[in-house]
Amino acid sequence: MSKKLGFRKALETKVKKSQVAAKKKAISIFTAMSVAHVDEEEAGSGEVRHVEKVLPRGDFYIGEWCDGLPHGNGKYLWTDGCMYVGGWFKGKIMGKGKFCWPSGATYEGEFKSGFMDGQGTFTGFSGDSYKGSWVMNLKHGQGIKNYFNGDYYEGEWRTGFQEGEGRYQWTNGIHYDGQWKNGLMNGNGRMEWSDGNSYGGCWEDGFPKGNGTFRWPDGSSYVGVWSKDVKEMNGTYNPSDSSTEKPDWDPQVVFSEYLKECKICPGEKMSILPSKKMPHWPGMGKGNDQGRPRRMSDGKLNCHSFSSDMHDVSAISEGDSKDDDDGIESLCLEDSTSRGSLPHFKTPTKRQGQTISKGHKNYELMLNLQLGIRHSVGRPGPVISLDLKSSAFDPKEKVWTKFPPEGSKHTPPHQSSDFRWKDYCPLVFRTLRKLFDVDAADYMISICGDDALRELSSPGKSGSFFYLTNDDKYMIKTIKKAEVKVLLRMLPAYYNHVRSFENTLVTKFYGLHCVKLTGTAQKKVRFVIMGNLLCTHYTIHRRFDLKGSSHGRTTSKPESEIDPSTTLKDLDLNYLFRLEKTWFEEFCRQVDRDCDLLEQERIMDYSLLVGFHFREVPTPLASGAVTPTGNADHENEEVPRLSQTGQDQLDSEPSGGSSIRLGISMPARIEKTVRKPECETQLVGEPTGVFYDVILFFAVDPKQYSKRFRDFIFKIFVEDT
Repeated sequence: MSKKLGFRKALETKVKKSQVAAKKKAISIFTAMSVAHVDEEEAGSGEVRHVEKVLPRGDFYIGEWCDGLPHGNGKYLWTDGCMYVGGWFKGKIMGKGKFCWPSGATYEGEFKSGFMDGQGTFTGFSGDSYKGSWVMNLKHGQGIKNYFNGDYYEGEWRTGFQEGEGRYQWTNGIHYDGQWKNGLMNGNGRMEWSDGNSYGGCWEDGFPKGNGTFRWPDGSSYVGVWSKDVKEMNGTYNPSDSSTEKPDWDPQVVFSEYLKECKICPGEKMSILPSKKMPHWPGMGKGNDQGRPRRMSDGKLNCHSFSSDMHDVSAISEGDSKDDDDGIESLCLEDSTSRGSLPHFKTPTKRQGQTISKGHKNYELMLNLQLGIRHSVGRPGPVISLDLKSSAFDPKEKVWTKFPPEGSKHTPPHQSSDFRWKDYCPLVFRTLRKLFDVDAADYMISICGDDALRELSSPGKSGSFFYLTNDDKYMIKTIKKAEVKVLLRMLPAYYNHVRSFENTLVTKFYGLHCVKLTGTAQKKVRFVIMGNLLCTHYTIHRRFDLKGSSHGRTTSKPESEIDPSTTLKDLDLNYLFRLEKTWFEEFCRQVDRDCDLLEQERIMDYSLLVGFHFREVPTPLASGAVTPTGNADHENEEVPRLSQTGQDQLDSEPSGGSSIRLGISMPARIEKTVRKPECETQLVGEPTGVFYDVILFFAVDPKQYSKRFRDFIFKIFVEDT
């Protein structure tokens, strides 16, 4: 411990000294120079020239300059001692370059809009280094990491953590070869100790879990099921030919002793990300309204069958979101291509849906629903195992509960009328919620808390009603008896699929229930609870429900009524989605898997829900009004920025973007397309070379014939080259 403290103090002293030296150097450079001010007269439009400029805050730039912006090769010095030398494109750090921190740490490699993005090498002040692939400041792809304590990792990374196949070598001679997830050994792998002992088999969260074999150098082995829980441990000792007797050996010693010295080194954190140092230049972002989405023809939605209105999950308005910010700073993948001016957006004046308060015709139904959910989720149950018996999926596996107004032994008194509550396959859905990392308490608060649900103003095309939780996390949809049967029929395959493929794009289902009202009506209301794909701190500027069909696939709203809460359709789409290579490959694999599942279950109707956030749309003013992005003057307009919460998170944790995954918060480019005037039903328009940087969200919803759907999806989602 004393050695570690001494090492840490030495590092801190080194950093402080280097920062002081860097600041002194920067001050001496600035005070010794007499150069042109940034606001002086510029050369003619389009002319590239060499300049030396002191910026208003005291920063200094020397290099190529065009139209009032750094463009070409140049060096930028910040007053805090940070420095960048390399390529610029229209005022943004772009291409190959080198960023230096005051501590002495450096990154040399590819940049996109100030983000470390592409191939590059980071060398830390403590001796840490990483050489490999980056996406949005995060290690992503193949890479080699050397840690300051002497450890070493070579293999695959995802959003800043080891994930995929990789080898980790400890300084004490121990090494692990195998699969990783979220920075921990997970999946199949083999660990070998310096004394020749080894374990090969299944791992979970950094420990042996499941089938595996421990071997000794003499050839003897212990084969069985491994777990930190002694009750789950079960195995057999197999002696070698030279062994004469069974040793007195407890397999739990692997957990208590052998793995003690196999901790994954956390590595060095960057003091500040290069993208957070990006200068904001006057006049950037001016443009016209060329990027505005254009509706090509009129028509009405014509779809039916199971879950035929689930696209309305994406129709939730962001409402009174506190911040219209970007989470992590804007990523622009410009290179030498054209940049489109940002579309103009009509802002919804209020949250979508009507709050269900007392006097509403469905007020009692909402109370019944909330009482039932609270009872189902809060009811004590056995410890959840992901290995479910087939009986749990039996359609007859359901639980009825009576809710008299005066209360009962198992239910509380309430102000609603007498009703009965049914849970379908309760153990399966309870396990699904665990599989989807849904906390039971948070789930109940979202649905059954003090805030009322919101009902969409009109039922969907199938006659279903939709209810939104106040926090927008969950969508509750009323469904018909036939739809319940379909969902129960496919439940075993659905469960196995989402368990096997955590990046599945298929809609997440959290519960299936029924309320039976008493009295003369004897009415039954069945409903399913689903996740809301577009519940995010990003403002969703455009949302689409895509089927790969042209028949009736355009929005019936006039142009003037389209706002960010409008769900657009195939013939309204005028973009191609360009995904980074690793994302594109994974996307193609997962769409095929998901479509195979739905085909296997004879679900012949599904679609892709897509929402995206333009990364450079200006933030709202204090009044809540959004600054226009059309022909207005942008010089005094506030640039996109992080909320304080997001800012603090990124300052403290550079890999704070780890929530990025397939279909969730994905950075991408979209390219504007234009349909031929003579072909109004053309599904995919012609590329224009005009690009926008976006954050993407998407999910497969049971709706559309597979082959046509796949062909269409793989035309509009392409690899970003």
